[in-house]
Amino acid sequence: MYALRQETANFNASRVQPPLIDPAIIRAAGKIYYTYCEVHPEIAGQPSGVAINRVTHRGKVIFTHNPVLLPQECFVPLNQIESYMY
Repeated sequence: MYALRQETANFNASRVQPPLIDPAIIRAAGKIYYTYCEVHPEIAGQPSGVAINRVTHRGKVIFTHNPVLLPQECFVPLNQIESYMY
């Protein structure tokens, strides 16, 4: 009985996983990010990712860590873009 309670406690304490993002959206976010870097090399500051529309794949580079998104948008963090592109 104790082992059962302990397993349940460990299960509930697990870390919440972020939702999976479609690879096509990650590719589109990568294109947006790298185009931004080529066009604006003088901009200082570390972006946190790209907010991208799931339907049209249009997006913007975001510099805040908690972006406000529109209903059809999702946020692709920069580390996920970089890990997918390499």
